[in-house]
Amino acid sequence: MSMIEEIRYYTRMAIGIREMLLQTVPDDLMVALQRQMENREQHFLDSARRIVFANPRNPYHEMFKLAGCTEQDLADEIKHHGLETALKSLFAAGVYLTHDEFKGKTPLVRGGREIPVNPAWFLNPLVRGYIETRSSGSRGQGTPALQNSALSLYRLAYLELTIHELGLDGRAMAVVFPVLPSALAILNSLWMCCLNRRVDKWFAMQGSLRESWHYRTMTNALVRYGRALGGQLPLPESLPQNDFTPVARWLAEEKRRGKPGWVDSFASQAVRIADAAQKAGLDISGTLFLIAGETLTEAKRASIEAAGCEVFPRYLISEVGFVGYSCRQMRTGNCVHVMRDGVAVIGRKRCAPFSDVEVDSLLFTTLLPFATRFLINAEMDDAGVIEPSDCQCEFAKLGMRTVIRDIHSYGKLTGQGITLIAGDVARILDSSLPARFGGTSGDYQLVEYDGMRQAEIELRISPRTGARSPGEVRDFLLHEIRACYGGSLASRLWMHSDGIRAVVAEPLATPGGKVLLLHLLGAGGGKGRAS
Repeated sequence: MSMIEEIRYYTRMAIGIREMLLQTVPDDLMVALQRQMENREQHFLDSARRIVFANPRNPYHEMFKLAGCTEQDLADEIKHHGLETALKSLFAAGVYLTHDEFKGKTPLVRGGREIPVNPAWFLNPLVRGYIETRSSGSRGQGTPALQNSALSLYRLAYLELTIHELGLDGRAMAVVFPVLPSALAILNSLWMCCLNRRVDKWFAMQGSLRESWHYRTMTNALVRYGRALGGQLPLPESLPQNDFTPVARWLAEEKRRGKPGWVDSFASQAVRIADAAQKAGLDISGTLFLIAGETLTEAKRASIEAAGCEVFPRYLISEVGFVGYSCRQMRTGNCVHVMRDGVAVIGRKRCAPFSDVEVDSLLFTTLLPFATRFLINAEMDDAGVIEPSDCQCEFAKLGMRTVIRDIHSYGKLTGQGITLIAGDVARILDSSLPARFGGTSGDYQLVEYDGMRQAEIELRISPRTGARSPGEVRDFLLHEIRACYGGSLASRLWMHSDGIRAVVAEPLATPGGKVLLLHLLGAGGGKGRAS
């Protein structure tokens, strides 16, 4: 960001903090969820009318036109067949977005015509917001999400519901998230303040002082500003390099005092905390982890539960918002209740990029009138199985009886909670590394797999390249990744947790014999790791 953009960014953050802390929170937040659920189809139609059909510049406007679907046609289809069935019909008629089309990385072509696309055109023009959740980096187009006051109250309702469903009242709470440009920890702390609760500790992976001094300074300044307004916001406490023992020690002490903790973090960080507790002989049994940001594999779940802890996933996509929450009955797999009042989800079979594997790709449609973006059938390179549920939890009582299980990413690197677009990284592997260190396309491969303690990233360098220093190649890769959207945070987290390494070894091949630039092994993938 330029200096002017940074001033605007931090000014908006300060305004947003003030707005959230001074807003009036209704006594019964559940009423808003019930009302949204009852009117989900009408809200979608109202947004489509005001944002799409009334605006020829919106890419969806041209897609509807080419599909031969008018505003009245859409209303009739939903009335007679329901929203999800209508969305499937729209997809078949060409009204959808792939992830690369949404990002502007590939042309949007329907009916032989190229439709101009700018990610900013999908922003909801009917709302404004201040606190911006974003990653850093300059290569590619970012997709920041702005938190407005109505969306904030909506998030509060689901947080209150989650606290009640999982029995979190009376527990000590910690967040384990990076400092800015990630706003997750600040937002979590603000939401808890609005519910007259507090985050007791913020353990931060901050990276080296040379890389992150600016973000550390601004994070502390904004937190102190919030505290001056009366918010009980914790200042970030920097974790030592590749060491999560301080979190485990705090959890053990809180348990000893009779106040077991709950931790909001990414899945890999939860695994590292549980592992640190076991190695240090610390008793953190009874701790509850509420995680997001990456796939909760069976290996990660087993590692967390081995320390006597519980773990429950949430499903969050920065471009879409919160998609789902798990309940007390979801104790296996990676499964959530879909927030059907705020998002509609359908699936389609497709072949994953950089792979020959068929996946159940998910497409998302935003329904909230105050959502940051208005998206219809937008694909975010995530897969999962959509099915009904007979659960009797608090979410189901509100009508959230659709679940998604086996959620995973097939076109993005999501290790340790920070998302990188596969195409950005593939271009570095395919051209930048060969140009710098020798070799050709296919001689460099990035492997993401589930390690014993966390998600691991392995850069495999073919001996054919003649590269003498794997560490030098790794450092150059990280330098290039920092310029990608989300790359600054990703590189800081990977280095902090010692989660990336480089080896001289032949790239791995798929069962079909293909050598892919990105090899996303996932659960159990450590078996393919180089020795």
